[in-house]
Amino acid sequence: MAADDIELKSIIEALLLASEQPLSVQKILSLFPDDAQPSRDDVMGAIEQLSEDCDGHGIELKRVGAGYRFQSRQKYAPWLRKLSEMRPPRYSRALLETLAIIAYRQPVTRGDIEEIRGVSVSSETIRTLLDREWIRQLGHRDVPGRPALYGTTKTFLDYFDLKSLTELPMLPERRDTMVIAQELNLTLPLEETEEVASDQGDDEAALIPAAPSLDQPELAAPAPSADMTEVASVAELGLEEVETKDARDTLVAAHAGPSIATGD
Repeated sequence: MAADDIELKSIIEALLLASEQPLSVQKILSLFPDDAQPSRDDVMGAIEQLSEDCDGHGIELKRVGAGYRFQSRQKYAPWLRKLSEMRPPRYSRALLETLAIIAYRQPVTRGDIEEIRGVSVSSETIRTLLDREWIRQLGHRDVPGRPALYGTTKTFLDYFDLKSLTELPMLPERRDTMVIAQELNLTLPLEETEEVASDQGDDEAALIPAAPSLDQPELAAPAPSADMTEVASVAELGLEEVETKDARDTLVAAHAGPSIATGD
């Protein structure tokens, strides 16, 4: 590697270490004087070299929504949690469900979110997401009242360690409501049952519960990585806060898990 390439790599390494925010290639280029600005290919080459230098170390050079940053590897999170004296961030189930719906269904209005969740969305929940810069207002829907449309931001991608929305975990397929209820040890309200004769002409009849009311949203299967005990506990306690141990899995669980009809 030429001396100039080594110097460029060192400069970019120092910039990434000193910056509090991820740096894009364009931002890195803008920090050089016009008469000594490297090419975009040279910057990308230096970034690739820095990424390779991190192999076998506890840190990595990661590309996220806003650019590149150095960060600790995820597998060392248990030790890093012990290092920090601050309590890990905790978010209510209502906030996580709202954020998940926006992430997977954007652009959406507040009314869309309420229709999916089956309960109202408090102004405090929307304000919290806006203040954290995880969501932003994209515009207005061209209907009476012109409700605001919301979508996620680059800050959202950075926090959840994503390069783009395409990296969001796939949602699990929907399953039968009664099966999910049994797994969560929940009792669902049933409509009147009706007697149905068996196909074999049996004299005995089977009691078949009617389909859930259209006013009640269908329950979707929780994400495979979600702790079923924790989800059941949240369902019983309503607004009990959930620690985001794994942010992306929590998003899936919030979107795919049963809605909690307790309000915000």
